Amino acid sequence: MRNGPRQRKRSKFLPTLFRTTAFKLTAAYLVIFGLFAAFVLGYVAWNAQRLLSDQIRSTIDAEIQGLAEQARQGGIRRLVNIVERRSRAPGASLYLVTTPVGERVAGNVEAIPPGTLDKTGESEIEYARTSETIDTPSHAIVRVFVLPAGFRLLVGRDVEERDRLGAVIRRAIGWSLALIFVLGCFASWFVARRVLRRIDGMTETAHGIMEGDLKGRLAIAGTGDELDRLALNLNAMLDRIGELMAGMQQVTDNIAHDLKTPLTRLRNRAEEALRTSKSPDELRTALDGSIEEADNLIRVFNALLMIARLEAGRISENMDELDLSEIVSGVAELYEPLAEEAGLTLVSDVAPGLRLFGNRELIVQALANLVDNALKYGQPDNGGEATVKVAARPVDGEIELSVADHGAGIPEADRGRVLDRFVRLDASRSKPGFGLGLSMVAGVVRLHGGQLRLEDNAPGLRAVIALPATEPKPVETLPPSGAAASTAEPNPAGVPSL
Repeated sequence: MRNGPRQRKRSKFLPTLFRTTAFKLTAAYLVIFGLFAAFVLGYVAWNAQRLLSDQIRSTIDAEIQGLAEQARQGGIRRLVNIVERRSRAPGASLYLVTTPVGERVAGNVEAIPPGTLDKTGESEIEYARTSETIDTPSHAIVRVFVLPAGFRLLVGRDVEERDRLGAVIRRAIGWSLALIFVLGCFASWFVARRVLRRIDGMTETAHGIMEGDLKGRLAIAGTGDELDRLALNLNAMLDRIGELMAGMQQVTDNIAHDLKTPLTRLRNRAEEALRTSKSPDELRTALDGSIEEADNLIRVFNALLMIARLEAGRISENMDELDLSEIVSGVAELYEPLAEEAGLTLVSDVAPGLRLFGNRELIVQALANLVDNALKYGQPDNGGEATVKVAARPVDGEIELSVADHGAGIPEADRGRVLDRFVRLDASRSKPGFGLGLSMVAGVVRLHGGQLRLEDNAPGLRAVIALPATEPKPVETLPPSGAAASTAEPNPAGVPSL
């Protein structure tokens, strides 16, 4: 009973093991390697046997030539004496001299297949040296030679050594294939089990994540193999999903907190108008205020929708080659009156001929948000330099757009946090807005494959957008200020304070 769970686990493990890709691939490699090994060993055996057969034939030819020469010089009697002497010597050589009618005269062969002496030339036969070995014949390669007066001379060599070598090689092939099969099965089991353990670990982690453990991550073995690369990519995907879910939760919480105040204000204003208004003019004034609050809320939801579309990349198809110099100059000119009203001086430094591939409306919106933030928060402390600078210049194959002010700036510890939705620092709570402007800028920059950096302007803040540039083309003279103003969007009066 104690081994019951272990046996059930093993019985469940083996079918799973046989279904794994690692086991199937290893088994396929085993079959291929076994066939290749069998082919190689068979080829070696065939060549070895052929080499021995060639040596036997060479020996037979040499002996026949010598014996034929002796027969020419001394006649049949000398040949018979030489065959008798050689037949008594131990060895694998075979000799037989017969009369024209097939009667045995001399030699060490007792029995051969009928008709062997009738065919001259080489053949492979069964033979017996004595009458006692007729039931267990041996094999030999023989050659028949016709002597003068019709006598027959048979010279051959026993092929027992060749057959023994062939048997040894066949046994070696068999044992080799068996060993390859056993080792291959063990290797298949070992590899598949090792891979299956890692896959099971990944599966358990995935189940944990599906059950709510969003902090779970796939284990990395550190070997750098394909499973490690898969785990790294999946972990990066899980990190990104975690970031998105955390951002979604943060957005939900921020919507619940930050939009509660304007909604409450909208309701209180409508309720107060119903309770206190005594004339149609007072009701109209209250209704106008409610409409303005509703417009602000609509702008906030539109901004959230735009950020979501940017992060999903759903606007990437509306791209074209843009003249960035014209766009930046137009936006800077449009905001000059607003800067004067805020008591600031807006200056621009735009290099000519800057071109990039992107969405014109999004680029204008991102730049307008940065300029709007600089005008709102760029008032210098203690009567410093009241200047907002908009610049665009090429830097190492990229285009850098920068908006710099001399206001209070953003602490370095908060520069990453302010790019999230609805994040507003304590110093900016008194200013209008909802904390979505920089989030939208970051989404636009990511969509265009660029980077957004918030740097210290000593004093103040310098927001830098780095975007990939296209090949420069001849640039026409920029249109007059009025024309530039007419092509740049959105109108500063219509840019929402986000």
